[in-house]
Amino acid sequence: MNHKIWKLKAKPDEQKVFKLGKELGVSKAICSLLLSRGIDTFEKAKTFFRPQLSMLHDPFLMKDMDKAINRLVSAIGSKERIRVYGDYDVDGTTSVAMMYLFLLKQGFNVKYYIPDRYDEGYGISKKGIDFARNNNINLIIALDCGIRAIEQVDYASKHNIDFIICDHHNPAKKTPKALAILNPKQIDCSYPFKELSGCGVAFKLLQALAHTMDLPEGGVLEELDLVAISIGADLVELRDENRIMASQGLKQLKKRQRPGIFALMRAAGIQQAPQSIRDISFTL
Repeated sequence: MNHKIWKLKAKPDEQKVFKLGKELGVSKAICSLLLSRGIDTFEKAKTFFRPQLSMLHDPFLMKDMDKAINRLVSAIGSKERIRVYGDYDVDGTTSVAMMYLFLLKQGFNVKYYIPDRYDEGYGISKKGIDFARNNNINLIIALDCGIRAIEQVDYASKHNIDFIICDHHNPAKKTPKALAILNPKQIDCSYPFKELSGCGVAFKLLQALAHTMDLPEGGVLEELDLVAISIGADLVELRDENRIMASQGLKQLKKRQRPGIFALMRAAGIQQAPQSIRDISFTL
């Protein structure tokens, strides 16, 4: 039997606990918890307790974002066929639903593709690329997958199919030769927050596209209900941008009843929209 050794964080300095408690007007226990999470000032605590959309990072700070946006703008101008390609888990399917519906609403010629779990396996498959070839598709947007699909992207490139990869998994030393790779975990990506869900990365692409096309900000923010579901299901860290998007996404879930989400709620025996990320993770 394996024995686990727990490594406990040192208790926060009492003077810091007292100082923060005085500034916030909360208990010593709460201050200790905040300090153990690196929240040591009034401003940091305000951000933690009252996450605001204005605190989201500029999507153009992500490596290759400009390349991805230029390619999408070119695609809509020439009415190119686009295939949105996603993983089959919750993070992947929310990414596909969000990207497909948003691009469709903006007039893009877009379809979606989710690989068969048993026939094609995880990630981008040769079968999926052949499907794109046979349907005259020249641009694939890979969501929640693709960061290690070196051979598949090379195969697509030989057939004049461009790839925009939106992924959040750890990259290997060598990455695919895609037209653009959006993944904050790339070593040479200076994006401030590294722990986005796959749907979170896709949302940053939509944010950048909405800005470039001068679309109303509210249109893209409506998609945060799907981002919140991906955050809860994929169990990514609930801090920084994830905390902001989860908070706003839960509010959006209360406002908007997508038929698919409503059906899931009925199947799960939920009478009202999820009130917390826990409700998403363990019930919905």
